[in-house]
Amino acid sequence: MAGKSSDSKYPWIGADNPDYIRYMDEEWGIPVHDDKKLFEMLVLESFQAGLSWATILKRRSGFKKAFANWNLKKVAAFDENDVERLMGDAGIIRNRLKITATINNAKLIIGLKSEFGSFDSYLWSFVDGKPITRNKKSKSWSDLPAESPESKALSKDLKKRGFSFVGSTCIYAFMQAVGMVDDRIF
Repeated sequence: MAGKSSDSKYPWIGADNPDYIRYMDEEWGIPVHDDKKLFEMLVLESFQAGLSWATILKRRSGFKKAFANWNLKKVAAFDENDVERLMGDAGIIRNRLKITATINNAKLIIGLKSEFGSFDSYLWSFVDGKPITRNKKSKSWSDLPAESPESKALSKDLKKRGFSFVGSTCIYAFMQAVGMVDDRIF
């Protein structure tokens, strides 16, 4: 792992990345129940696929600006002109498939909110409303799984509903990020 530091509790990033350490200490794994924040984290995890989380964190404010401060209704209304604008936005990862997926996923989340009352209610139903803690005996980050039965089920349901960039591994990382899975080892 690049940047490995034996004195860091996050060995893959080292002690030279304060934004990453702050994110891991103050956000990662804390249960989230706000639809806007859940949308943000789903978008960021989707864009992270194939990239490092440090790359995403560096552009986080750019993503926030590009995607209308995570306003679902505004993002759902984006059209081809917005896609082209975003393709020219150096503040984000300029991947057309991920941009169009974000717009489509925003539309689908609005539908989920109509069906379940909130995006939060839909998501947390996959873990019976409380964080999964089955991995608490892990002693090392490398002991943690990359997916779970719950991430597979959520991924499958999201895909069935038309969502994109929601594979089981991506969804497991999302579930960890928003505290649906408590994989903290310290």
